[in-house]
Amino acid sequence: MQHAVSPPRPATGRPLAWAPAPWDERLEEATLEVPLDYADPEGESITLALSRHRATSQERRRGVLLSVNGGPGGDNGTGRALAGRLSETPLAEVYDLIGFDPRGTGASTRLNAETIENKAPFDSRPPDSAFPLIAEDMRRRDEACQQAGGRMRPHVSTRNTARDMDRIREALGEPRISFVGWAYGSMVGAVYGTMFGAHLDRSVLDSAVHPDWDWHQQFMIQGLAVRESVEAWAEWAGQRNGQLGLGRTGREVLDAVEEIAAGLAGPMDSVPLRTAFDGLVGFTAPHRPRWAMLAELAGQLRTAVAARDTGTARELLEGKTHWRPGDSLGELREAVLEAVTCETPWPRELETYYADMRAFRELYPYAFGVTRAQPWVSTFASFEPPEPPVSVERDGYPEGVVVQADADPWDYYIGGQALAERLGHRLVMVEDSGAHEVYALSGNRDVDAHVHRYLLHGILPPLGTVCPGDPRPAIPADDPAG
Repeated sequence: MQHAVSPPRPATGRPLAWAPAPWDERLEEATLEVPLDYADPEGESITLALSRHRATSQERRRGVLLSVNGGPGGDNGTGRALAGRLSETPLAEVYDLIGFDPRGTGASTRLNAETIENKAPFDSRPPDSAFPLIAEDMRRRDEACQQAGGRMRPHVSTRNTARDMDRIREALGEPRISFVGWAYGSMVGAVYGTMFGAHLDRSVLDSAVHPDWDWHQQFMIQGLAVRESVEAWAEWAGQRNGQLGLGRTGREVLDAVEEIAAGLAGPMDSVPLRTAFDGLVGFTAPHRPRWAMLAELAGQLRTAVAARDTGTARELLEGKTHWRPGDSLGELREAVLEAVTCETPWPRELETYYADMRAFRELYPYAFGVTRAQPWVSTFASFEPPEPPVSVERDGYPEGVVVQADADPWDYYIGGQALAERLGHRLVMVEDSGAHEVYALSGNRDVDAHVHRYLLHGILPPLGTVCPGDPRPAIPADDPAG
């Protein structure tokens, strides 16, 4: 097992200088300098941007709670805002709530890449002839990352974010921290516990990354996760054919979806509209309350396709497209995702990707599943990670909580199960739910109650805890006898 041992640290410098945060009147902000390269702690430093909401009851204060959100890449630099989000919960009374933009993101020292224009048309079902151009776009994208951030790039890693967290703890003068991490933040928290277990108190890991998967596997499994939600929606719609009119079984509903997709790209000659439709189906199906809306829109599109009414189809799909991960406008963009996903090795043989793309094009076109199978920046990585990934374990800190929705489209549910088993944490499953980042961010009162009880009072959820997700639309199923 690979253990992480940090080099000796010099004494911490000046205390944090907190000042009112102009971007959120509830919070204070400060900055902290940390080493760019922890193997050279006296060398170049970078800056972390921090936020704080002080406990409203200093008499009952039990310490600090640090939080890290998803990505990798901090969801476009919203890490500091988490302290404000959590200040609306009961945690605000007893914890100093600490947020920060992880290294490379937001108001911290940023890791940038030059922005390039992709040459391959964005197609949810690209033909084989487009595969080499897609690969070339990813090679150029790696080159753009290296040109703008090559010096910093090897040092933007999960290990170093965990080390940054411990520097924050030291700067706050706290012997231990409690922690909440969502999505990629779940892995950051698990790595922190492995590296600095003596300094971790209570921890909650939500929408968990699988502890044994590399980043290539983590990307690929999203195609299956989305497909399962699409099939669940189709089965539901098929049981309501009398009202929704898409087919009498899940198979017939999926056939109708494929008929719409083929019509958009065939007789109507619009690959962009088909791509938007594939995105609409895949991004909507995990959200159970929106199932009726998706069925109604699919019915309207089928009518438009039958009439070859491109104008109506375009109106129905307007605003339903999504950019590829990490794309943005301007000369520079944040490139943390491209750095962190290089932590684990990716296949170098392009034919491996091309074979997967052919399969995903058929099975997982929804939510642009083929982009999870295609070559990625990490396929062409211009640097070797200076350290191997951490194999997470729990040693020296208390049992915590893992929260996982069973139809999470981005962090497949078995990842949460595996992480809870690996760490010996209590698992809270959210049933029949495509929620991603559940606790405190999705409005699930049952999950919030379990987590609050644990973070406030140390009471772990019972074994086998299952919470309901958001309800499906209240449309009765057809009468089988009718």
